[in-house]
Amino acid sequence: MVQNVKQVGPHTFRETFGRYFEDFEVGHIYQHRPGRTISEVDNTWFTLLTMNTHPLHFDAEYAKASEFGKVLVNSAFTVSLVVGMSVSDVSQKAIANLGWKEIKLPAPVFVGDTLYAESEVLGKRESASRPTAGIVTVRTWGKKSDGTVVCEFDRNMLIPKRGHGVEDKVAY
Repeated sequence: MVQNVKQVGPHTFRETFGRYFEDFEVGHIYQHRPGRTISEVDNTWFTLLTMNTHPLHFDAEYAKASEFGKVLVNSAFTVSLVVGMSVSDVSQKAIANLGWKEIKLPAPVFVGDTLYAESEVLGKRESASRPTAGIVTVRTWGKKSDGTVVCEFDRNMLIPKRGHGVEDKVAY
């Protein structure tokens, strides 16, 4: 079981997040909370910051004429948000993200939608080149509050073994 606190002194505790390599078990599913309701500002700023000039993401009049009839949330924002929601459970202690694959966006997301995410551990193995770490593979889903899947991907991460994470080496 993952601990969410670490004793750092007499009567003193520090909140912790994430899992070490040993904490992952194939088949386990982590429901990531809290959820996130997407605002117009979220979508517009992300779209402009990433230089995406497609008016479907920020021009309401243009979007009215589309098959969606309203502004569509930038799909890169959807992926980023779902990844971010999963961090405290699956990659807070990661040394590195090794890659994503099979990114799918099966349903549109609109301003006002609330998203939740969950991840299933698909596999784990010892690292061949780093004896103090292992590789964990998860499949993550982003879902609207009604259960509609809006995003799905597989992700590989290099995760330290217990006693070899950054927080095990530094006092902060």
